[in-house]
Amino acid sequence: MKSTTIHLHRQFQIGPVDPRIFGGFLEHMGRAVYEGVYQPDSAHADADGCRTDVLHALRRLNMTAMRYPGGNFASGYHWMDGIGNPSQRPTVRELAWQSLESNQFGTDEYIRLCHTMDWTPMLTVNLGTGTPEEARNWVEYCNCASGTRYADLRTANGSRSPHHVTLWCLGNEMDGPWQLGHVPADQYAIQAQQAAKMMKDTDRSIELVACGSCGIGMTTYMDWDRRVLEHMGDLADYISLHRYVANREANTPDYLAVTNSIDRQIEEMDAVCRFVQARNRSQKRAYLCFDEWNVWYRNQQMDGAGKHAPHLIEEVYNLEDALVVAGFLNAFIRHADVVRIANLAQIVNVIAPLLTRGDELLVQSIFHPFAMMSKRRNGFALRSAVEGPGYASSTNGYVRYLDTSSILDGDKLHVFITNRSLNEPAIADIALADGRLDACVNGETLTGPSATAANSFETPDLVTTRPFESVNFKHGRARCELPPLSFTAMTLKAS
Repeated sequence: MKSTTIHLHRQFQIGPVDPRIFGGFLEHMGRAVYEGVYQPDSAHADADGCRTDVLHALRRLNMTAMRYPGGNFASGYHWMDGIGNPSQRPTVRELAWQSLESNQFGTDEYIRLCHTMDWTPMLTVNLGTGTPEEARNWVEYCNCASGTRYADLRTANGSRSPHHVTLWCLGNEMDGPWQLGHVPADQYAIQAQQAAKMMKDTDRSIELVACGSCGIGMTTYMDWDRRVLEHMGDLADYISLHRYVANREANTPDYLAVTNSIDRQIEEMDAVCRFVQARNRSQKRAYLCFDEWNVWYRNQQMDGAGKHAPHLIEEVYNLEDALVVAGFLNAFIRHADVVRIANLAQIVNVIAPLLTRGDELLVQSIFHPFAMMSKRRNGFALRSAVEGPGYASSTNGYVRYLDTSSILDGDKLHVFITNRSLNEPAIADIALADGRLDACVNGETLTGPSATAANSFETPDLVTTRPFESVNFKHGRARCELPPLSFTAMTLKAS
């Protein structure tokens, strides 16, 4: 393969990388909460009933904004069922996933977990079967000083200091016919505007995520978002995007080229936000919150059959899935000026980087690119010009073999590169036009024996990282050799 040159310039900055793009998602679905983060009868349980082995692994991901409690679950969830004395909380029939919900883990348990993990709380209100007033009351419970009804209820439940939840999602996937309370865009926009007004009147410091169209295949795509943003005006700080990708045709080259489609989705939704800002003649625009994203297509079991903590959509991830996850994150960094929040869906057991089996824990392949990038996230995203060979994929168009993004952090340059070639190593020259690259501070690469190689409880390290040392420096440039089907993250010294 011919070599590829990645051209960079320190003044060609896209924007600061918002650490919240390295967020996660914890939904009351399957075994994400129960037998996931929360399992009081586990040998690993701490004083709050949370699994220390799971939390220890999650700390390695250095996550930020943690979206909760859903997801589809949110459209049937009434937050007051999950507060107060656990022995007095109701067990309810949960309709989104046809499961039993014990409500043993609720708002206050979630906030304590966020404090433990240094996560930014991000709550999704119920605009399916709930009301704008119920959403407003939840803001008061979480954020207001004692002295009023719901704030005093929080105090009575053991938290005198407010929880300071600054991020709130106005419902979930309300354009989807599967959603409890699904309505047309105009009706959702009215309800979201009513909720937003009352919520911000209760706490003017909060930021609100309006519910966008939930996928590029929806007939509502972009038109829904335009209608909602036009009606909500300056009350909307963000619009949500969702995306799950798949390799149903077992076509690895085309699958790895899905980054074209992810880039396009971001740019199309950004265009909607800019259009509405201009149409409304507003000084404020909505930014993008990619609050559900991942690989998901193999395990479609979504019916809990009336059970508590059933095994639902527990996807097994392989090497090519990990490279696609890296592609999502590369796309977010390439659009750092507009993508401000993103939440990997989800964090344990349910389409997740971690799986539990009894008291055992497995780190899946998609864990690694997230960890590799989140530890190198500080700084300004740089525009890159990539000069090198590529290929025409069957559905996603032409792509370079190397998919890349980079972040400038003072005198350090963080570079992320995926080699999409199935069988050829790639030579990459990294050129900083207005400076020199003199040394590799650190680096690591992720690869495995094949595109479909996956970790298991029996072979937990089949797809894993190893130190990356194949970097040489000449005339102020860095040259590296990247294995086929690999993702590499490195930090270079820039002068």
